[in-house]
Order: sequence, then C-alpha cells, then structure tokens
Amino acid sequence: MTATDPSPNHLQLTRDGQLRHFLTLDGLSRELLTDILDTADSFIEVGTRSIKKVPLLRGRTVVNLFFEPSTRTRSTFELAAKRLSADVLNLDISTSATSKGESLSDTLLNLEAMASDMFVVRHSQSGAPHFIASSVTPGVAIINAGDGRHSHPTQAMLDMLTIRQNKGGFEGLKVAIVGDVLHSRVARSQIRALNELGVDEVRIIAPGTLLPRDVEDLGCTVEYDMKRGMKDLDVVIMLRLQNERMEGALLPSEREFFRLYGLTEDKLALAKPDCIVMHPGPINRGVEIESSVADGPQSVILSQVTNGIAIRMAVMSMAMGGQMAERQYRQTHTNQEARA
Repeated sequence: MTATDPSPNHLQLTRDGQLRHFLTLDGLSRELLTDILDTADSFIEVGTRSIKKVPLLRGRTVVNLFFEPSTRTRSTFELAAKRLSADVLNLDISTSATSKGESLSDTLLNLEAMASDMFVVRHSQSGAPHFIASSVTPGVAIINAGDGRHSHPTQAMLDMLTIRQNKGGFEGLKVAIVGDVLHSRVARSQIRALNELGVDEVRIIAPGTLLPRDVEDLGCTVEYDMKRGMKDLDVVIMLRLQNERMEGALLPSEREFFRLYGLTEDKLALAKPDCIVMHPGPINRGVEIESSVADGPQSVILSQVTNGIAIRMAVMSMAMGGQMAERQYRQTHTNQEARA
C-alpha cells in the first residue's frame, strides 16, 4: 500500500504523501517522521525570541476539543498554535452542548460553520479522532492529542526529538519503557516511533499485570525484573501509573510498585553512565520515580515539555500545508472537468 492509496488507512496522508491529519504513527515512514523532527528543530529557535511568533497559520482558527482533562498537552497545543499566529478556541466540554445532549457530529458541524480550520482532539474513546477526520468537511485538519489506550502521536514525537537531541540519532540505541504499558497510549506510539526510526532494541519493563496481551507483537522485548532490564540502557522512559483507568487490583500497592519498578539512583546506576531519563508526565514522585532522579543531571523531562511546543508547531503547520495542497488539487481538477 502506498502513500497515494486513497483507502481509509491513509486518511491522514495526501495523494503525494504529505500530512493532512495527524492521527497515528502507524503507516508513517521513517522519512516522514524525520521530516517532522527536522521541522520541529527549525521551530525551537522561535521560543528564544522576544516575540515568539511566526506567521504560518495567520488567519487560521484552531479549536482545542478536549473531552478529557489535560494541562500539559492542552497548554502546549495552545502555545504552539499561538506561536504559529493562529486564532485559538479552547472548548470546555463540561459546559458545551455535548453535555446537554447534542451529538458529536452536530457539535462538529457547528464548529465548522464558524470557519474552523483545525481540531485538536483528545478523547477517552480509542478511534475518536479517526471518526472525526472521516466526518469533517474537506480542508479541516484533525490532530490527535490522545485517544483512549490507542495513540498519542505528538507525545511520542516530542520524545523522539528529545532522544535525538541528546543522542545524536537512533541507530544502536537500547531504550526501555517502564511501568504501566497496559493503559498507556503513549507507550504504543513510542514503540512504533522507536522501531521505525531504527533503534537497536525497545525493551518493556513491567509487571505482568500491567502488560497488554499482545505486547511483544508491538515490536519489543519484555523484562519483568527491573534490575536486569536496566542493563546497557541508553534511554529509560518512565510511565505514570494510570490508576483512573485501572479496573480491579492490578498491584499490591504503590509502595510495592516503587520498590520493584520505581526508578531510583541505585537502579539508574545499572544503565550506561550517559543514560537519559524521560517521563511524559505528570510525574508521581515516589511512585514511579525518585525526586533525586527526576531532578538529577540525567533527567531531560523539562526538555520534553519544551520540545512538545516545537513538535506540535511542526505537526500543525505540516497538516495545514497538506490540507492546502489537497484544496488546490481539488480546485485544479474541478476546473479541468469544467473546461472539458
């Protein structure tokens, strides 16, 4: 299947392989992922200016459509859109018409009638951004800001940018993702990105109760003992325990989880001396990571937050560019048919 295939699997790509929506990393090539990273690199400098703006989305309207609570993701998307000079509407779902019985489709139609150009969607249901992308008027871009347990593609890409900044590339790296993989949409996207970008090994370290059944099919090795799993690591990514998504008693206690799987200075010392420590946030100190590690010299957690703005600027600008290219294509063919 090629990027020009118009099937639903390539809903997010234009005929010539540009981004039209950004829904998942599945099906995206190493070349396109690298292009996203390179574009984000070009935007990092914008954050150091006295006037932190570029005019790429001037006159465009971006709607943050968050059906789940979020602070870091929503804030960085809002900043990214504003730095691209877009107008931004943050929709409070708790007071919106959807809470009063209006269907999602009707809400979208009303937002489209306000001449919106892009929806940034976060939803508890896996596949919601795909449904919206298949339903909106052509020309409106959809960016997935996290859906259910399925995908969080911009978080994965900002993690990839952080790794590349600190390691210079991906080949030969051993990367571990530690903790609650079962409930993590971030982990699934990270595994996909790491494998596509060519790391040597993606290692999952977690108790069996926090692993999906098909975890090895995702393209990783599994280690249940953290001390063994930390050996020879270049990058360790800690995940938050998502208690709000857990059903039943999957762990004896948070204290026991920290003893076995929490990242401490002693466990970090088992990795390579230049191993970097990452966490998508929010951090639960003393549950998945020790404060001295989270704030220590090997931590790049705050760099991840900074890089989140650049990655989201890149994805938003590229998706809008793809939508404009599609619009021009449709207009050209409409004119050709009219002349014929």
